[in-house]
Amino acid sequence: MSANLSHHLVRWHTSRQCFNPSLTHIPAELRPWLVANGSLTRQLTQLAGGQFRVEPFRQGFERIYLHESQLMHTAVDQQAWVREVYLYGCEAQPWVKARSIIPVQSLKGQGLRLRYLKNRSLGSLLFARTAPQCIRQIALLPEGWTRRSLYIWHQRPLIVQETFLPGFQHYLLNHSQL
Repeated sequence: MSANLSHHLVRWHTSRQCFNPSLTHIPAELRPWLVANGSLTRQLTQLAGGQFRVEPFRQGFERIYLHESQLMHTAVDQQAWVREVYLYGCEAQPWVKARSIIPVQSLKGQGLRLRYLKNRSLGSLLFARTAPQCIRQIALLPEGWTRRSLYIWHQRPLIVQETFLPGFQHYLLNHSQL
């Protein structure tokens, strides 16, 4: 619960502000990842030479936090399907911790599949045919640099929060493609 509480106290910045003086301390190797468009699944798979896996560790219905409901323009007392996973590349330790918040209203029609992903990445559905509309925010959380994206997929909102873990930053530093 303390990790979620610290999440509430963070000041999120939109990605177009990520080079603000207040965020100039973003490590150079992480900047492109924090502001990148498109499927993170595809990008991580490419970086890892084709290796990628998803390990869910928590999912279920929860009440949406105030800052999440404000971002999605939904009611504060709304329920959502919340899924937390680790994303792995070509190493034993996870690279990204991801949290998806899908309001109940977004679990209808095409969105119903989002509840039954198992070990499949959310990005494999979101970016299957087209790129959904996206508003991105960036913050430094206790676990690491995090991007929070509001997607509009089939005219319905959902949030994907991706925290780049220390193992990923270490991999980038040691496997620079320059």
